[in-house]
Amino acid sequence: VLVVPRYLEPDAKLPVVVLLHGLGETTNERMGAYAWIERYGLGNSWQRLKRAPLERTSKRGEWTDARLAEVNQQLEKQPFRGLALVCPFMPNPSGPAEVDAYAKWIETSLLPRVRKETQVHDDPDHTFLCGVSLGGYVSLEMLARLPHVFGAWAGVQTAIGTFAAPGYADRIAKGWSGKPHPMLLLTSTQDHWKASSEALAAAFKAKNLAATYRVVPGPHDQPWLQEAGTIETLLWLDSIGR
Repeated sequence: VLVVPRYLEPDAKLPVVVLLHGLGETTNERMGAYAWIERYGLGNSWQRLKRAPLERTSKRGEWTDARLAEVNQQLEKQPFRGLALVCPFMPNPSGPAEVDAYAKWIETSLLPRVRKETQVHDDPDHTFLCGVSLGGYVSLEMLARLPHVFGAWAGVQTAIGTFAAPGYADRIAKGWSGKPHPMLLLTSTQDHWKASSEALAAAFKAKNLAATYRVVPGPHDQPWLQEAGTIETLLWLDSIGR
């Protein structure tokens, strides 16, 4: 599924983001391709950002007063522009060979088709990768294999073992040749993978990889994404894509 804004000038080029979904949608191709739109609140989050200031729509407390004010101040200074968002189906890989095949498909089939069908940049500096939960793990594997393809990465409630964090930091640092690239580690206070994001943040810092680390109140579930997680992700991606 490809999501693009219709309100930009026809010749305006957009950054492109590959968004990978979680484990729950790996059993059905349509469910996976539409997960960000139908389950993670992508469309509604986009509209809320375009119609700032943001207001709470949940009573669970995902937005603190301070963070809500900070986000609205940011949107007042720099209104949300939008990106080209690519939401492919992602299988649950059973081993390195399947991960290799998926990386090859993204590089040689998915992105070329996106660039053929819509006005997006074709350079790595404007090509971003993002994954949630299991998609966070797979996106790290993609980034380690395709550092020449992607210029930024965002992991949302990334599902990896903490022991694996130093290895990913090492592979990514080598792939990006030690040059700084934007990265986001987004987790939540009750995320059962929170320690994984903490470990990645420490491992990235040890390799001089710049990463924004943000913790939002709430659990590891889709209502959290719908209320705040997806908004935080889109806001960050839009801010680095200017």
